[in-house]
Amino acid sequence: MQKQFQIATHGPGLYEVTRDVRGWLAEVGCAQGLLTLFVRHTSCSLLIQENADPEVQDDLQAFFSRLVPPSTDPAMAYLRHTYEGPDDMPAHIKAALLPVSLSIPISGGALALGTWQGIYLFEHRDAPHRRQILAHISG
Repeated sequence: MQKQFQIATHGPGLYEVTRDVRGWLAEVGCAQGLLTLFVRHTSCSLLIQENADPEVQDDLQAFFSRLVPPSTDPAMAYLRHTYEGPDDMPAHIKAALLPVSLSIPISGGALALGTWQGIYLFEHRDAPHRRQILAHISG
């Protein structure tokens, strides 16, 4: 079973998709198996992260922005791929550091996530995008 999710982003940050994935899982009625999520882009990532306190997402965004600043930052002067904007190559670097796919067990018809875990698309680009996440259940 497969489904493609369309996620609209409006700039850098974490966008929770847990509810969408849970809704689809309820529709297909799979009791157990393995869910694989794969983002079909090279400038965003997927994460399982705390979903209780939004400061966690803010701090992650701030950390990665500081770790990999825009290509206009003097520390990034070595970058050559800059023609798509100052956020593009840094977005590729962040996507290389973070996962672009996740595997989540399905148990008792539900995602086997912990109490405070949520599924997030981590957008690394400044401009709005429509991102695609492919979901696949194997059993």
